[in-house]
Amino acid sequence: MLADQSYSLNNNDVDVVIDAQEGSHATRAYNKVQGNNKTLRKLSVWIAKHLSERQFILILAFLVGVGSAVAAQVLKLLINEIEHMLTSQFDVTRANWLFLVYPVVGIYLTALFIKYVVRDDIGHGVTKILYALSRRQGNIRGHNCWSSVVASALTIGFGGSVGAESPIVLTGSAIGSSLGRLFNLDHKTMMLLIGCGASGAVAGIFKAPIAGLMFTLEVLMVDLTMASLLPLLVSCLTATCITYAWTGMSPMFNFVLNDPFAVDRVPTSVMLGVCCGFISLYFTRVMNSFEQVFGRLNNMYAKLALGGVVLAVLIYFFPPLYGEGYSTISILLNGSSSNEANMVLNNSLFYGHQNLLLVYLGLIILLKVFATTATNGGGGCGGTFAPSLFLGCIGGFVFSRLWNEYGLWSTTVPETNYALLGMAGVMSGVFHAPLTGVFLIAELTGGYQLFIPLMIVSVASYLTINAFEKHSIYAMRLARKGELLTHHKDRSVLTLMTLDSIIDKERPLLHPDMYLGQIVQAVSTSKSLHFAVVDMKGGMLGVINVNKIRKIIFRSELYRMYKASQLMRQPEMILRTNDNMQTVMNKFAHCDAGTLPVLKPDGTFVGFVSRTRLYSSYRQVMKDFSEE
Repeated sequence: MLADQSYSLNNNDVDVVIDAQEGSHATRAYNKVQGNNKTLRKLSVWIAKHLSERQFILILAFLVGVGSAVAAQVLKLLINEIEHMLTSQFDVTRANWLFLVYPVVGIYLTALFIKYVVRDDIGHGVTKILYALSRRQGNIRGHNCWSSVVASALTIGFGGSVGAESPIVLTGSAIGSSLGRLFNLDHKTMMLLIGCGASGAVAGIFKAPIAGLMFTLEVLMVDLTMASLLPLLVSCLTATCITYAWTGMSPMFNFVLNDPFAVDRVPTSVMLGVCCGFISLYFTRVMNSFEQVFGRLNNMYAKLALGGVVLAVLIYFFPPLYGEGYSTISILLNGSSSNEANMVLNNSLFYGHQNLLLVYLGLIILLKVFATTATNGGGGCGGTFAPSLFLGCIGGFVFSRLWNEYGLWSTTVPETNYALLGMAGVMSGVFHAPLTGVFLIAELTGGYQLFIPLMIVSVASYLTINAFEKHSIYAMRLARKGELLTHHKDRSVLTLMTLDSIIDKERPLLHPDMYLGQIVQAVSTSKSLHFAVVDMKGGMLGVINVNKIRKIIFRSELYRMYKASQLMRQPEMILRTNDNMQTVMNKFAHCDAGTLPVLKPDGTFVGFVSRTRLYSSYRQVMKDFSEE
């Protein structure tokens, strides 16, 4: 709680005297905005006078929830309008050649928008959030408040085989980050507001407040306290209520439970979960590999050509790959007969060949990952939320249809139920977020009576993929670089630290031909004990420890007898600028040295890191990280 505060306002200007705790939200807010417009400065004064820090954060969480919900609904509206305009006149009884054109146009327009308007990479939205949390002090560029909405609307509306959820999560997080910067909030509060934006975005686009909360806690947040839980709930509930007012109270998908869960279906639920785990693993691994193909292409038009051709051909032969795929999900969840499921064959060359339905759906499961990767790799903008739901629904349906036709036991499983369960299974596997999978599907469909099988399938899927892949599709790119925040507090603290911030670069440099007398003169004003000997190009040759030569540095008669090249020694270990902080800690742990040199990958000397400074920085970050 803030201490007593006093203020003086004079001639429409604001002079503030804040007798408050150092570093309070009020002080930070005023210091940040004092050079801005008068309205904002007066607002900071009002905040400091009337609100506690906790109240202030809750208001910000509410505003983030409002912004996330509005952005989510605007995006969904744009996507639906573009898709309806382009495809509403198609003849469902035959394939349409425009499927070869629309996706290419979509990713081309998106690529141009990103290159010439945004001028920044906005792909892999959730990965960017994770990177901002670990490496950018929670700072997400302001343009992400709107750029992802425009880019993903163009991509998905024209047929890009991706989801709108990841871009809108980035948008919500950017709104939270922007508000945090506006009021100059600390790193931990910035992380919380980013989490509020992400949870609000998921809650708003899916009408799923609990899923929004779970997603943020499982995928983004590293630590949960009661202080952080309440703002997240405020953001989720605000976004959900606004979406209810905008679109109505009904769930996103109309699902009617005609066949309640029975205990004798537990084995089949476990088997479905294992299948979903392998589908998730296939999706994750293939996407990662195919992304590397696009990564090796430096030319925008080369990426567009490859991505456009792959996407257009796949959509032409398999129209369910067009856009988010939610219409296919609706068909499989609502189908009360096999005839309704056959609607999936509309607009394709397979129309009228109902006997090939399972083959058709099996091919879609295999090819969806290529369509999704081609969309983003070719220049489009979208996420993997919708693809995972799409794959899960089809996977669950195919599993149940095959089981009913060729099952080893007499147990019959309801196809619509298992299509729903498959959605939870694949989402849990792809995102490594079983709770998110359970609650999201329950809230998306109103299938709350299937909580038990939802949990069974989600846990089985998660355990299956976790045996092969330890990180989610979002986190794996950062994990390889040691830049990922985790629920392990020690590792998270190390991730928040940077090597460059603790390097001492001020020590004088020595050269190999310097005599002892010159060395003594060069280091006489320094309090350090370790000095680098470098060549003419800055490469390190060795290190001189003043303690090791103490017996001779006071003997002036020896000043012209010894050179630096004779006195230097090789260090026990060497740190590299590309080492992550876990590696730095390990190197200090495996040697007795109190100070180690830091070199660039090419051998150029940068500076020294002391064990004392390293541990001091670690304790300070841990303290800041753990404070309520």
